[in-house]
Amino acid sequence: MSAPRERPLIVGLGGTIRAGSSTEKALTVALRAAEAGGAETRLLGGEFLASLPIFDPRPGEPTPAQRDLAEAIRAADGVIIASPGYHGSVSGVIKNALDTLELTRSDPAPYFQGKAVGCIISADGWQAAGTTLTALRAIIHALRGWPTPFGAALNAGAALFDERGECLDAKDAWQLATVAQQVMEFARMRQALNTRAAT
Repeated sequence: MSAPRERPLIVGLGGTIRAGSSTEKALTVALRAAEAGGAETRLLGGEFLASLPIFDPRPGEPTPAQRDLAEAIRAADGVIIASPGYHGSVSGVIKNALDTLELTRSDPAPYFQGKAVGCIISADGWQAAGTTLTALRAIIHALRGWPTPFGAALNAGAALFDERGECLDAKDAWQLATVAQQVMEFARMRQALNTRAAT
């Protein structure tokens, strides 16, 4: 077993294919909070999501983007997923990225096993945010992940961010920081367990 990293790696997956989307901005704020807590971070945002082909479960060679996604999740100590709420659930590009993790099915720790997964939802209204958060948590459970106790739900019916990408509402900033903090706490606990197991 390899020694754990001194700084946990938190991978952020999310956004939309529209550059500068509220969802990707929210994910970026959360990753900055994780960095402030001592993490290394990696963002797989909207541009990356758009490069993923529709997942095909039939045997075949994965594309470079598909391999990159699988390797990033394998390496992660924790994950934060940010999705817009589309018609009461996660967006197609987010679901496709999660479906692509079927590439890790035969790993010793497949999918999100052993990882905390923070959830961020940006939706045009509280009802859509709530149903999408519930849907995302169900998918994470199916992928053997540990959804954090707190999930951030942002109402995109009004402006959420200033020109620097900072939250306009202190409560939204608190939500995103809390998701990052809980992912970090779990990652640190897992690191401590792995260290004890290795000694």
